[in-house]
Amino acid sequence: MADIKREIERKYESEENGLPDLTGVPGVASIRDRGVAHLDATYYDTADERLAAASLTLRRRTGGSDAGWHLKFPVAPGVRDEIREPLSDTVPGRLAALVRSRVRDRDLQPVVRLRSERDVRHLVDTDGGLLAEISVDTVDAERLTGDGGTARWTEIEVELADGGDPAFLDTVDEHLREAGLRPSKSASKLARALAETAPDTTRAHGRAAHGPAAPAPATAPAAAPKKKRTTRAVGTPVTAGDHVLAYVRAQRDALVELDPAVRQDVPDSVHRMRVATRRLRSTFRSFGTVLARATTDPVGADLKWLAAELGRDRDQEVLAHRLGSALDDLPAALVSGPVAGRLTAWSDAGHRGAHGRLNGILDSRRYLTLLDTLDALLADPPLRGKASADPAGPLAKAVRKDFGKVADLVGQALDLPPGRNRDIALHEARKKAKRTRYAAEAAAPALGKPAKALIKSMQSLQSLLGDHQDSVMARLTLRELAAVAHAAGESAFTYGVLHGREERRAELAEAALPKAWTTIRKDTAL
Repeated sequence: MADIKREIERKYESEENGLPDLTGVPGVASIRDRGVAHLDATYYDTADERLAAASLTLRRRTGGSDAGWHLKFPVAPGVRDEIREPLSDTVPGRLAALVRSRVRDRDLQPVVRLRSERDVRHLVDTDGGLLAEISVDTVDAERLTGDGGTARWTEIEVELADGGDPAFLDTVDEHLREAGLRPSKSASKLARALAETAPDTTRAHGRAAHGPAAPAPATAPAAAPKKKRTTRAVGTPVTAGDHVLAYVRAQRDALVELDPAVRQDVPDSVHRMRVATRRLRSTFRSFGTVLARATTDPVGADLKWLAAELGRDRDQEVLAHRLGSALDDLPAALVSGPVAGRLTAWSDAGHRGAHGRLNGILDSRRYLTLLDTLDALLADPPLRGKASADPAGPLAKAVRKDFGKVADLVGQALDLPPGRNRDIALHEARKKAKRTRYAAEAAAPALGKPAKALIKSMQSLQSLLGDHQDSVMARLTLRELAAVAHAAGESAFTYGVLHGREERRAELAEAALPKAWTTIRKDTAL
């Protein structure tokens, strides 16, 4: 496993005068000289600097106490998560995988070399505990691509000790500002190196201040009929097309940004990525008068495939939590046999298999092509006539249409007797409620309160119908586990008790639906 470290730091401009007097910084009992370290770091990126565009840094560094490969993800201003791997001659496979949603089929190559002379001090408290490390870094930067420009500068860096209180950095900041220092204009050494070693024409256009713009992908979606374009690619949405594309762009960004978290098995990341795929697919289906379905339907098919693959792990995760909680709530007298152990073994085995498969999916050509296709669709959207219209008309009409489908399905379900057919109808209503909610989310910036109220109503309906569907799946799983337990000579009594309780939960959900639906219909103003 990679070593992951949360890095919280501040950077300051320096005129090569060294550190100001740090005497009197509240909380600091002494300042310890830790000597000078010589660091040599080579930063890797694609030729079009895709990692820099996303504020990611990948480097191989020697010297100092943490020689090795470092991959840094931005968390917040001044906060990054650093993932480490031991030194090797090539980019470690694990780190390459974590940037694949950005890099895709591009090669990672050396782009910048930074050689730094780091004069280090430790700020410690009265107990000798480390509060922060402060250093003066004299940096020589060399661009390894293009014209091979160079730059030299000195900066002061203050890094909070592991587990330290971030408020301490505010205290140090106040002291340094009083001494005349000012925060660095660059978020990282790499950003400054790219800025100061870039060709003059690039610097003149302000490229290095924020990193390069993400390149348009080479692949493109299927051609759509040409329409006069009046939507804006970025910026404040104005037309119906602007609003739909802004929502699509946000979900595309979520897919790319969540990819590393899913690979690392970060809690809830699979669920969030699955939701992004569903939002995208629902948006394409709901707003066919804005974006041509001839182009978006094939993309939607790939999104459906990806959501299904993500669901393999997520669905079992939800069931495992539900059944585990239900078992914990049972009186001890109703627990017979190793039920908890069997549930844990079933959950762990399923998760290991699903997660391994999912990592393979994220490395697949189909998935990476899907990301490229989404980029191309946003760069050259297949706009239809309603895209240039005022958003209130086409967006509201699309949301009302989706809501009408929910109403039809709920009505059909309520007309059916309890049983499998009603279960299926309620599940279909739940899926359409999600689609309606996502359409309302895309339209909310344009439609305001009515769309926001509908989002809330659909969330409530989703929750009710979701609990019902989870009960259906829990009962199926309990029957399977009971059969396995019985075959192993174990008591199946507890599985039957849990099954009965799940039946009751489904009955309560169904009983609550008519009143809930009446309220939703009454409150819907679109």
